[in-house]
Amino acid sequence: MVRGRKIEWVGPDALAPIFDTDAVRIDGRGQVLLPGFIDSHVHLAMSAGQFSGTEMLHLPPRFGYYAAIPLLRATLDAGITTVRDLGGIDMATEVAVERGLVEGPEIIFAYRALGPTGGHGDFRTCCGFNQGSAISPNGDIGFLTDGTDEALRNTREVMRLGGKVIKVMASGGVWSPRDTPWHDGLNIAEMRTVVDEAGSHGVPVAAHAQSARSISNALVAGVRSIEHGYEIDEKAIELMLDKGSFLVPTLSTATVPADPATAASYAVEKKQRLQKSLYGCVSNAISAGVKVAMGTDAGISPHGTNLTELGLLVDFGMTPMDALVAGTLNAARLLQLEDRVGSVEVGKEADLVLTSIDPMTSIHALANAKNIDLVMAKGRIVKDSRVGVPAGAVA
Repeated sequence: MVRGRKIEWVGPDALAPIFDTDAVRIDGRGQVLLPGFIDSHVHLAMSAGQFSGTEMLHLPPRFGYYAAIPLLRATLDAGITTVRDLGGIDMATEVAVERGLVEGPEIIFAYRALGPTGGHGDFRTCCGFNQGSAISPNGDIGFLTDGTDEALRNTREVMRLGGKVIKVMASGGVWSPRDTPWHDGLNIAEMRTVVDEAGSHGVPVAAHAQSARSISNALVAGVRSIEHGYEIDEKAIELMLDKGSFLVPTLSTATVPADPATAASYAVEKKQRLQKSLYGCVSNAISAGVKVAMGTDAGISPHGTNLTELGLLVDFGMTPMDALVAGTLNAARLLQLEDRVGSVEVGKEADLVLTSIDPMTSIHALANAKNIDLVMAKGRIVKDSRVGVPAGAVA
């Protein structure tokens, strides 16, 4: 039973309390009720393959806010009721969703990532054009951060602008033009400064880290989550277990080869090298018991297919139930929202999903948003595609 935004009662029909006479009853017999899912790593200001570099040059400032509207809708339709945006979206979108101006999931945002000059997040070309300013509607995708003084100032600036998580670049990346995943990003001292300052305000830190060394550096600095972690090794696994850190492996992006027809040659080469060790490294972390939260890197991978990640987690060694927990309660714990979302419990917010798919036997089928029949977000039915049932009507 849902009243307002909250779950008021859960139990068998025979023990149900008396419903309000005007209550909407939803007959879910033969279906599975799940908590609304949480994607812990998205980029709602970006759309995979939507715009070429040339097209981006001709887009007006702030266009990204409007481009994000259908992406927010597609994410919600896929059963994702909460996201953590790790670079691009800002408070404007968060407030627009909260006030009902646009439909979308609850947003926990990082605003801009903190990375070093010449590292991942520094998208300036040799001619001076900043691709980051074209990607993000708020002016850039990152804050250039060199030294502990800038690390402190930029952390405070992200928090001033409403960021509920700080993202640091502990390594280079695939798509940035002047570094590689095997280059270090911010050093331990810089990241520790971020962790200490953010922690004093109760704000967690997420680290983009792909190489084994960068993962260990970020963990020594005290970050809460490792994003990607494609080459995680035994040392880093031990550190994660010791510190209780989370791994967000973004397999939806990691497992897809870079397309030589559309991607720069340097990106293709880096992606191919990472994929050689991806399966063994991430599978080892899963089997060792590292805490995993679902994240897709949607924006690099397509929006609206977020639950592809659940099937991939199973392919990499998780049980279907563990994958579901990674996409719900574990992700809520990572985002420090477990008191509100992540499970179907009395007192929690009514973020709910109804599907005809049995995730214990067919978890890969959840990747298709057409198999998500009903989505309730904060007590409102925002999607109802069951045959013959108009959205919001009594079933």
